[in-house]
Amino acid sequence: MDRLTAVRVFVEVADRGSLTQAAEHLDMSAAMVSRYLAAVEGWFDARLLHRTTRKVSLTDAGLAALPSCRQMLDIAEEARHIAAQRNREPAGVLRVTTAGSFADAQLTAALIEYQQQYPRVEIVLSVADKATDLVAERFDLAVRITNTLDPTMITRQLARCRSLLCASPDYLQRHGLPRSADDLRRHRCIAHAFGIGKQYRLTRKDGETITVPVNWSFHTNETALLRRAALSGAGIAMLPTYYLGDDLRSGRLVHLLPDHEPESLGIHAIYLSRQHQPLALRMLVDFLVARFAGETAPWDRLLGECS
Repeated sequence: MDRLTAVRVFVEVADRGSLTQAAEHLDMSAAMVSRYLAAVEGWFDARLLHRTTRKVSLTDAGLAALPSCRQMLDIAEEARHIAAQRNREPAGVLRVTTAGSFADAQLTAALIEYQQQYPRVEIVLSVADKATDLVAERFDLAVRITNTLDPTMITRQLARCRSLLCASPDYLQRHGLPRSADDLRRHRCIAHAFGIGKQYRLTRKDGETITVPVNWSFHTNETALLRRAALSGAGIAMLPTYYLGDDLRSGRLVHLLPDHEPESLGIHAIYLSRQHQPLALRMLVDFLVARFAGETAPWDRLLGECS
């Protein structure tokens, strides 16, 4: 006997309080409904329903079993929905938001590659360094770099974001090369306006974490401008490795204190719900996980010796 159908019959009878009404709704005979109910009680090894000539009510065992039965039906429906969508080509509009620097360095190219595979998907990409209200601004997906996640959102980690301390050769020629973390106190440092306060928190090769007070000489709310300031010789900057490959390989920026690394952050895909997701969104998240996944992000593998 089909167990899923039997569970559906039990839930329907529990909701309607009547075998006859459940049978009419399910387009079954009353005898068939009774057989399904008997099967469910046999599987649970418990009496789930009190039956009288006038009504049907749940026993204590029935009350305990009902939530699990509802969940079973929900999971089965979601699986059916997923299987049905897998046979269709993704299409429609996806609204995506992320930080400007990550869009520039990594995400835009990934989205274009995804569209080349699925040309019927239209993507609207918005950039903002601050967290965005997905509901109010009608975004399907946010890609955020953070270790602080909203527990009401669904998230999947795409990669880890490492950062490095770096400066231009021009700055180092004028101000000298820091040889230790304490040397940072006497240097000009530049920072993201929504950053880490007047200090660097660094982890040494031996695993010890230290905090070094520093003095900021330049602030900006955009990582791209922070990089531009570093290239212009404004001072020592903490910048993400996803944005630094070409600068380090070309020598435009110099990696400082390689034995001291800033805290890494998670790069997360953030969306509202797992249930009834558009096929295009679910496949995009899977695509990004495959493209960026791994303890070492693809840009860090390319960075090689420069990082």
